[in-house]
Amino acid sequence: MTVLTLRALNRATLARQLLLYRADLPVRDAVGHLGGLQAQEPQEPFVGLWSRLRAFAPAALDDRLTGRQLVRTHLMRRTVHLVTSDDALAWRARHAAMLRLRVLGVYRRDFAGVDLDRLAAAGREVMADGEPRTMSELARAVAARQPGPTGRALGEMLVAALLPVAQLPPRGLWRTKAGVRNALLSSWLGREVDPLPPDATDPVGQALVRRYLAAFGPAATADLRAWCGLAGLPAAVVAMREELVAFRDERGRELLDLPGAPRPDPGTPAPVRFLPAFDNAVLGYHDRGRIIDDAHRGLSVAGERVVLVDGRVAATWTVDAGTGAVTVTPLRPFSVTDRDTVAEEGRALAGFLSDGAGGDVRISAPR
Repeated sequence: MTVLTLRALNRATLARQLLLYRADLPVRDAVGHLGGLQAQEPQEPFVGLWSRLRAFAPAALDDRLTGRQLVRTHLMRRTVHLVTSDDALAWRARHAAMLRLRVLGVYRRDFAGVDLDRLAAAGREVMADGEPRTMSELARAVAARQPGPTGRALGEMLVAALLPVAQLPPRGLWRTKAGVRNALLSSWLGREVDPLPPDATDPVGQALVRRYLAAFGPAATADLRAWCGLAGLPAAVVAMREELVAFRDERGRELLDLPGAPRPDPGTPAPVRFLPAFDNAVLGYHDRGRIIDDAHRGLSVAGERVVLVDGRVAATWTVDAGTGAVTVTPLRPFSVTDRDTVAEEGRALAGFLSDGAGGDVRISAPR
């Protein structure tokens, strides 16, 4: 079995994540290819798409959100993701059990003895009028109908697990600060969530495997689990084994992939890229060694924005909201060439974030 080096895996990841070359794709197609962008911080997907797409304009993302082609919803790992509307409807039921378990992992005592199906039905009755509601408004309305949990525990169970809801614009629009207002996906998108098949087949699970490998492969099944949060996908992997190819990494782990997916030469040059907080290029793996050193793994879950140099996390970055200045903090000393290319890409980012007004780039001393 062919062994793929860490650098080979890095270049494959960059290619699948549209980070090796900026892509000429419409916004909706890019979000679909990536299997969604993590989006609990509403402005972060704009940087994620700017780093991946040629001539990306924020208005294009705004238009797809207000036009209901893209939607913000709780999905993979119980995290808010920006996904295509088709994916939200196709994947939501497959994630439902996982979403319940993850909320119960935080609030199990609050829901001891509570019939969650009955609670979900009460939530649907409240939301049936089509009026958008905040989490607090929904929790108060449901609590008034039946005894049981109240407050944040009830609200999170309803909006993050029991009810398939969308976070409505203006939340998530460019340079817009807005609270979360929820509506049922079926109301917002005009179509019910796709039901699970009545038999033991798992077409959605198999589709998730293919989509994950297209955007993140080659990868181990543990990486797949880390991306989606679902425990039941090994059966889907077994069912589609014959259509996949297998490799091993330098640690001996089996890696699966789609036969025709890009696996660039490890010597392919990788450009500097600025990634937003919680970018799935880093978070979408159990073993993140292909893109970030173990010593810096904590950055990927702490909401730090990172800079890729030669394909790997080499710095963090911040932006001054007042001046638009970008500050880069290296995690190791930069060479003269690295410093110049990081500064050049940082100036381009500052221009994007300031709508062309520009901004300084400062590279500080290494951490």
